[in-house]
Amino acid sequence: MKFLAAIFIVLMMVSTVRADVVTKFVDYRDGETDLRGYLAYDRAIQGARPGVLVIHDWMGEGPFDRVVSEKLAKMGYVAFSADIYGTGIRPKDSKEAGAQAGIYRKDRTLMRSRADAALQVLLSSDLVDRTRVAAMGYCFGGGVTLELARSGAPLAGAVSFHGNLDTPDPTDARNIKAKVLVMHGADDPNVPEEQVLAFQKEMRDARVDWQFIAYGGAVHAFTNPAAGNDNSRGAAYNEKADRRSWQAMTMFFKEIFGK
Repeated sequence: MKFLAAIFIVLMMVSTVRADVVTKFVDYRDGETDLRGYLAYDRAIQGARPGVLVIHDWMGEGPFDRVVSEKLAKMGYVAFSADIYGTGIRPKDSKEAGAQAGIYRKDRTLMRSRADAALQVLLSSDLVDRTRVAAMGYCFGGGVTLELARSGAPLAGAVSFHGNLDTPDPTDARNIKAKVLVMHGADDPNVPEEQVLAFQKEMRDARVDWQFIAYGGAVHAFTNPAAGNDNSRGAAYNEKADRRSWQAMTMFFKEIFGK
């Protein structure tokens, strides 16, 4: 049993090297709440580099976000996958996920606090150039990313993949320091046209540097293969939208981060 326990500790806490990408779990806190995120970087790169905060969908931090973080590390960034819900809080199904996400959607101050706690972990790394940091998120995480930007966080960029666009106080957009990129499923029933139009007005009124890309034939969760391929369910994977949105994000990062 001691041997198995030792293996578990090594797997959970010690850095894992895949080629030159180093990964590790990072425990941190927001107030009295324990959180656990996932850090990834390329050890072959010398000196400080841009950092990217990755924010999960309504199922909580998990394998999808870690794969994204590792891809970003291979691209030359330091990536940190945030934990909004708390250590060990991972919904088992959509009902539980909706309940968890609802806590933060109803309390945007708490949502912003959890996102900022993760951002501070990223900014505290000696590997990160604090002047070149972005946040990105999927579904629920896209909405969290936009709220973090609205809080006035020191971000160079904010990227939302099929995320919620609404906010209780649109005038908070005046605090945004980041350039904003939103990638949206044109047929997403979870983010109706009136929410899209309200978001675009919010960005215009606040004079934000923003881009909005709508992918035809795509619904909610278009980047997630686990969503299946039945658009009638309102959430489905779309290979073209997934590929094109990642390419758009890549170009956006090159613009905001430079060489």
